[in-house]
Amino acid sequence: MSQSAFIPPHMKGLLANRYQLKQLIGRGGMGEVFLAHDVLLGGTPVAVKFLTQTFCSAKMQQDFAREAMLSAALSQKSLHIVRAYDYGVSAEGKPFYVMEYLNGKSLKDLIPIPLPQFLTLTRQICLGLQCAHQGVNIDGKVYPLVHRDIKPVNILVIPDPILGQLIKILDFGIAKFINYANTLSTSRGFNGTLPYCSPEQLEGSEIDSRSDIYSLGVMMFEMLTGAKPWQPETDLFGAWYKAHNFEAPRAIATVNPQLKLPPQLNSLIMACLEKKPSDRPQNMAEILQVLGNLEQSSCQSLPKPLAATDNSPFSGGTELSPILKTTFTQLTWPQNKPIQEIVFPHDLDTPQGTLAALWLMLPEQEIQKRVLCQRYNQFIFITSPHPMMLWVTLLYNREFGPKWLPCYLDMQNPHNQTLVYSLAEYGRYPLICFTLEPPHNCINVLSSHIANTQRQRLKLWVEKSKTLPKSDQSVLSKNLLKQQYKQMQSRMLHHLTEKPQFVAVSST
Repeated sequence: MSQSAFIPPHMKGLLANRYQLKQLIGRGGMGEVFLAHDVLLGGTPVAVKFLTQTFCSAKMQQDFAREAMLSAALSQKSLHIVRAYDYGVSAEGKPFYVMEYLNGKSLKDLIPIPLPQFLTLTRQICLGLQCAHQGVNIDGKVYPLVHRDIKPVNILVIPDPILGQLIKILDFGIAKFINYANTLSTSRGFNGTLPYCSPEQLEGSEIDSRSDIYSLGVMMFEMLTGAKPWQPETDLFGAWYKAHNFEAPRAIATVNPQLKLPPQLNSLIMACLEKKPSDRPQNMAEILQVLGNLEQSSCQSLPKPLAATDNSPFSGGTELSPILKTTFTQLTWPQNKPIQEIVFPHDLDTPQGTLAALWLMLPEQEIQKRVLCQRYNQFIFITSPHPMMLWVTLLYNREFGPKWLPCYLDMQNPHNQTLVYSLAEYGRYPLICFTLEPPHNCINVLSSHIANTQRQRLKLWVEKSKTLPKSDQSVLSKNLLKQQYKQMQSRMLHHLTEKPQFVAVSST
C-alpha cells in the first residue's frame, strides 16, 4: 500500500466527531498532513495537520490553543495566508489543526522563477507577512505574529481565476509552538530550517519580524538563482551557524551570470541578508516599496493594476494577472441588460474556470467615489415558501455614504445554485464597474471577500436547495427578504462605522 493512501488503524474513525481522514498528502519535520472530509458540512474537503509533539502538560495544551487561535484570527485578515478553521487534540494526545484544502504546487517546485513572476509572487508573500507582523487584535490587545520558518515548502502557489497565481503562506505560529514544546521536552531551544534561519534565531534569542525578513532574503535569492546564498561543507547545525553568522552571502551575479537583475532588487536581497537585524529592512512596507518601484520603473512590462490607485482589485495591493486584466478591459455590457443604474450577478469565464461576479452600471463619478471604500457583504437564505437568497454588497465611504448593491437569487434555479457554490469555493468575487455614460466601458474592478463561516453556509444552502420541493411562490419569498433587507442595512452600517480602520472587510 502506498504511503499516500495509508491511514493508521487508530485514525479510521471520525476525528473530533467531525473529520473523516482520507489519505496522507504530506509529511515534514513538523508533522503530517491528511486530506479529510468535514462530515458536518456535507463532506467538504479540508486539510488536517497533526503536529509531531504530544502534550505532556496542561501548559502545553494552553499554549497550543493560544497559537492556534491567533493563527485562525490571522488567516481571516489576509488572502495570502492559508485559512485555519479548527484545532484540537486527538485521542492519542497529538495536537492538530484544520485548514482549507488547496490544490496547488509548492513554491519549491517552481524554482528558479523568471523575474516578472518572481516580483508578482514575492509581492504577495510580503503582503501576507506584513499582515502577520502588524498583528491580530484579540480582546483589545494586538499580538504581532512572526512566522519563524519561512521557506519555499511553506509557500503554496495555487491557480486563481483572478490573479493567475495566488500565494498562500502555511504554518503560521506552528514553529513557535514546536520550539516551545522542544524546549520543555528536550531542553533544545531551536527549531527551524537551518538554511533559512536568521543568526538570532540560531542563537535561540528573542526574535521579531526582522527574522522573517532574513528568511525571506534567503528565499528570494533561491527563487531567482535556484541556489542558496551559502554552500557549507555539511548540513549540520555548526556549518550553518558559521555561514549565517560569519560568512558573506555569495553574489547573485556569481551564482547566475545570465540573470540580469535590477540593481535595486539585488541591493534589497543583500540588505535582507545582513547579519544584524538593525541593518536589514525594518518592516515589510520598506520591501514592498522597493518592489513597487521596480514594477513601475525597471520592469515596465510587468502587469499593472487595472485602475491607477492604491486600491487594486483585491485589498492589500494584490494585482490582476495580465491575462485577466485584458479580460476585464475587453468586457462589454450585456445586450439584454438595460442602460441604467443596475446590479446583477453574472458568470465570468476566465482561463481558470467560471467565476461568480457582480456586474454594475453607475455614473462614472459614482464609480470614482467608490475607488477607496470599505466593502462588506452579507447573505440571507430562506427555504419557505420558496428557496430564495439575498446577496448584499455594501460599498461605504465616510464622505459619500453607503452604496447598496442587493441581489435576489432564486435558489430553485440550477444556474444560481452553481453561481452560489462558486462564491463559496473562491471566497471572494469581483465587482465589475461599467459607466452609465457612453460608451459604457468597464473602468474599474473592485472586490469583496467572503468570511469562512459564510462560505460554509453558502455550500449548505446550495445542498439544501437541491432537496426542497418545487415551489412557484418566489415573489412571496422575495418580499419576505426585502423586509429583512431593511433590518440588515442598519446592522451592516453599524458594523462598518464601528470598524473604520479597515479599507476592505468581509462578512462575519
